[in-house]
Amino acid sequence: MADNQSVTHEEIATSEWRERPWVLAGTLGLAGLVVHLITDAGGEDPIGAALVAAFVFGPLAASFTLSRENWQPSLIFSGVVALVMAGIAWRATSAGDHYADEGFWVAAGVLAITLSLPLFQAGFHQLRWRTSYKLAHFHVWTDAITGAGALAFVGLSWALVMVLAELFSAIQIDLLKELAREDWFAFVFSGAAFGAALGVLRNQLKIIGTLQNVVLLVLSILAVPLAIALSLFLLAVIVSGIDVLWEATRSATPLLLAIAVGCFVLANAVVRDDDADASNSRVLRFAGFVLALGILPLSLMAAVSMGARIAQHGLSPERLWALVAIALAVAFGVAYFVSAIRGRKEGWRGFLRQSNLHLAVVTAVIALLLAMPILNFGSISASNQLARLQSGAVSVEEFDYAALRWDFGDAGREALERLAKSDDAKIVELTLAAQNADDRYDYRRLNGPQALAINKAPIEVESEEVRLAVRTFLQNEPYRCRESCRVVELGELAGNPLLVLLAKNTDAKFFVYDQRKKEVEEAIIRHGLLGRQSPYGVIGFDENSKVELRPFEGQQLYIDGEPASGAFK
Repeated sequence: MADNQSVTHEEIATSEWRERPWVLAGTLGLAGLVVHLITDAGGEDPIGAALVAAFVFGPLAASFTLSRENWQPSLIFSGVVALVMAGIAWRATSAGDHYADEGFWVAAGVLAITLSLPLFQAGFHQLRWRTSYKLAHFHVWTDAITGAGALAFVGLSWALVMVLAELFSAIQIDLLKELAREDWFAFVFSGAAFGAALGVLRNQLKIIGTLQNVVLLVLSILAVPLAIALSLFLLAVIVSGIDVLWEATRSATPLLLAIAVGCFVLANAVVRDDDADASNSRVLRFAGFVLALGILPLSLMAAVSMGARIAQHGLSPERLWALVAIALAVAFGVAYFVSAIRGRKEGWRGFLRQSNLHLAVVTAVIALLLAMPILNFGSISASNQLARLQSGAVSVEEFDYAALRWDFGDAGREALERLAKSDDAKIVELTLAAQNADDRYDYRRLNGPQALAINKAPIEVESEEVRLAVRTFLQNEPYRCRESCRVVELGELAGNPLLVLLAKNTDAKFFVYDQRKKEVEEAIIRHGLLGRQSPYGVIGFDENSKVELRPFEGQQLYIDGEPASGAFK
């Protein structure tokens, strides 16, 4: 019975429907018009965003699943997709600054829909775990190819419209040019062009299925160099230790996950959807086997990297989403490793395909759950950060009050309210600084590491008025004093106090205090800055260093009586 149903689904998938291009062009053209009307009426509110999401994702789902023989389930599935994405869009738009990760909700929803599409096309809603992996795999690639082809056609169609508009404009007929400038036309034309191209392409899925095999064959060639590189990398890590990786890059986690994804894609390019279509090359099969084994150590190293970062800085909504991605990568890695070991030489490919089907369903369900209002990553992160502060894992001075204020939503601000009632006066002071700041830039300008360096910087001037002006100048331009600095009054320049700023790891800079404007300005002399980098490198200094001006006698290039170079001997 299962085989008969799977054959039926395959026949439906590859059946030609002459009216399909017209139906899809009309459906997506009308959807584009509705989306334009909603956005043109100011559809930026939660309800408008929900309607836009419904009329974008619902018709798109219908375009990929609609068939003459099986249109009722397709409409039901499309309706569910529209409702789910409308709900997620409404929640994300209405979140405001109450939450900190609404963009991830939308991404999780799109991922859930993307994974569920080929599963539905393969009949998972009827067959459950008896669903044909070959058919599901077929739909994954044909959906990608037909979707990309339809997008390319839309671009070509607009290029043709622009050329024709210019052609008719040359004979004083501007109707097409003016029409192309109308927003409603852009929405309708783009939707109709995409639908028409998609309809034509999906009527040719038998041919596209053959093209899919050619694409996978070419893609599988890359499995060999990646398998060799992966083997050398893992061997180097074993010999040199994993610390070499942390020292080489600060982005170890995304790098490792990207390589793991590459192993996943190329391993499946070798495995294909059944053994009959899989490559007969022993080199390619062995390369696919190595890549299947390599996903687990890569994902585990990514987990270690993220674990070290969390141990150092604590949880945040972004790190929690990264943990979810790493957990899924580890799950795929374990499944592939077990499949490879369990199947040994030949049988591992069948186990791997079975794992793909199960993990696709699990990933889609997890993504959908994470897009729902079930877990609040901001609240989890805020609780973790407070626990780190209370346990002494992070000092009061180094605690990230700005993250609670701007990165964790309402949960972070509620945590700040609790900190404001602390018995520790320093915690209260730093908490109030974050609460009273207008934005993150304002907070860091007044309270960040550079601000602390500026507040500690010795300003050796005679006038308190000049001292205050210098401090204000450095606070407004904190990049001039990144770690430590010192300001010394050297005398006068054009009747104004002449100052020199000595900053760590940079050359000296000269300034004057304009007594008329009551502010500090950079000192200009002749055609250049008075301060220049020493030819002997940056000169070190400390609080006891003697700073002075000395007379210099040399030569200088003049053109028409004006200096044209710096002084030299």
